[in-house]
Amino acid sequence: MSCADIVVFGATGFTGRLITKYLAKHPQFSQGLFTFAIAARSQSKLHTLVQELGLPPTINTVRVDVTDYKSVEAVVQTSRVVINTVGPYWRWGTPVVKACARNGVHYVDLTGESVWIKDIIHQFDYLATKTGAIIVPSCGFDSIPSDASAFLSNRTLKAHGNYDVETSLTRHKVKGGISGGTLSTVMTILEDVPRDKLRESSLAYSLSPVKGTVLPSFRLLYNQSIPGEPSVPGAFFFMAPSNVKLVQRTFGLLELQAIAASTRGSSAEAGKIARQERYGPSFAYDEFLTMPSRLSATIFSTVFSIAFGLFALITPLRWLIKKFLPQPGSGPSEEDMQKGFFEVINHTTSTSTPPVHVKSVFKGDRDPGYAATAIMISESALSLLLPPASKSSSPSRSSGLPAGLPALARNGGILTPMTAFGDVLLTRLADTGHFAYESHVVGQNPTVPEGRKDV
Repeated sequence: MSCADIVVFGATGFTGRLITKYLAKHPQFSQGLFTFAIAARSQSKLHTLVQELGLPPTINTVRVDVTDYKSVEAVVQTSRVVINTVGPYWRWGTPVVKACARNGVHYVDLTGESVWIKDIIHQFDYLATKTGAIIVPSCGFDSIPSDASAFLSNRTLKAHGNYDVETSLTRHKVKGGISGGTLSTVMTILEDVPRDKLRESSLAYSLSPVKGTVLPSFRLLYNQSIPGEPSVPGAFFFMAPSNVKLVQRTFGLLELQAIAASTRGSSAEAGKIARQERYGPSFAYDEFLTMPSRLSATIFSTVFSIAFGLFALITPLRWLIKKFLPQPGSGPSEEDMQKGFFEVINHTTSTSTPPVHVKSVFKGDRDPGYAATAIMISESALSLLLPPASKSSSPSRSSGLPAGLPALARNGGILTPMTAFGDVLLTRLADTGHFAYESHVVGQNPTVPEGRKDV
């Protein structure tokens, strides 16, 4: 079996196909700076994918069955980074993470299943720190925009002065479709996961090694009030439970890093970086879906909560819905994905009196759950292999981690997008021309980070 820098598990699925297409057209692939292989259960589907996308012979195809651990480990051992799109992860993801953690191979996926992330943290976080494997769940629209918006605001706040974060609130504006795979994941969580595990994972900071401030888990009406701007109402966002817990893990990992730096005699420079990166012990994060009015927001939240409650409680209703909703492997059309977009706006306040207000914007010009997600996870994987093209005048292949990654990445473990990739990923996304971001202290002129692109 030939070696490759990246192997894409589930390449013949809807999102896997988008990732394969994106990597095959990537400028750094064309320059010969990385190699990749595609893996799936069906060799015939892999062959069809190669023909339909016109993939070059340098991209190897590998048959792998995620229910066969030996098969999974054999493929993992031939790669440096695994992109895993085979969900639901609660059902199929654990063997892949296990193989990566055991063999020191890096890993990224698209899960939004907090209950599963909690499970793999318990099973494999310590092992991954010993082998150096960087395991990063939620590298798509779950949950990079949320993680990045809070990260950007904290960095801007720290650049303004020695401030800690008190509240960090993100609003989402999205246009995009939904695939059968996403719906299959929801069904699996409701039907296969033990209730006690669901309850434990639903608690605030269930993924974080450190507890912060707890906010209400559900509200009928949300509101974001940035000084000098009109107040923006919002409704409950169905992705918020997983996004919030992921951001809380970022907070916890950075807080733990700062505590360790102050108690273990770390170098002055390491201590300074840890203090700048930490969000602060009073940190509280939440997010919502932007709505046109307070009334529409309240109605949306109410209808959603009732509908989801019925869906969760009534088994025949789920069976009926399965018959009519998209099946796994399906998704939005190419035209619809091109029309999609997302914009997240974060408002962060400091613990100081009076508080400092920071506004950060992160946006993309493709369907968030699919076209944009394919780019985000691909660039996440590449962050572990190569520096961004805009940051390197003469990039070359290397067996080690590229410069610029956060300190936590070099320790391995179950991390988050911002604790694993940080500015390297933000620069990579900006370089694609499909993402833009900016962050500034409210009342001051917006700053445009180096590498930012308009979309």
